[in-house]
Amino acid sequence: MMSTETATRPEDAIDDAIAAAAFRRLLRHLRHRTDAQNIDLMGLAGFCRNCLADWVEEASDGRFDRETARYLVYGMPYGEWKTRHVGQATPEQLARMEASLARNPTAAQEALDAELDEALDDSFPASDPPSMTDPSR
Repeated sequence: MMSTETATRPEDAIDDAIAAAAFRRLLRHLRHRTDAQNIDLMGLAGFCRNCLADWVEEASDGRFDRETARYLVYGMPYGEWKTRHVGQATPEQLARMEASLARNPTAAQEALDAELDEALDDSFPASDPPSMTDPSR
């Protein structure tokens, strides 16, 4: 098992190639599970296929626009996916989605987390205090 002691967050210890393979498998799984509606994913987990596409767009540093990112996630144009697989949301689904989204971190919280992660990255490796390295102290 790989040590995660040097990672700020455990997921940071995942090699990029492994993370990419897992992400691609997630996309294939979501494409296969057309019965898992975005509204249900939002209601349960606070994210959906569109969120994944938004994250791909953001991570691409301008290489992918929104429609391209959605195509990459859905495996087809979003409008086609919607026509084939999206049903009418019920009031109950909408209420679950709203309640779930309220639990998601805000942009301000995410920015603060990123700042703290960067500050921690800049402070490591921390040296031992003199009292631990100098027996006379």
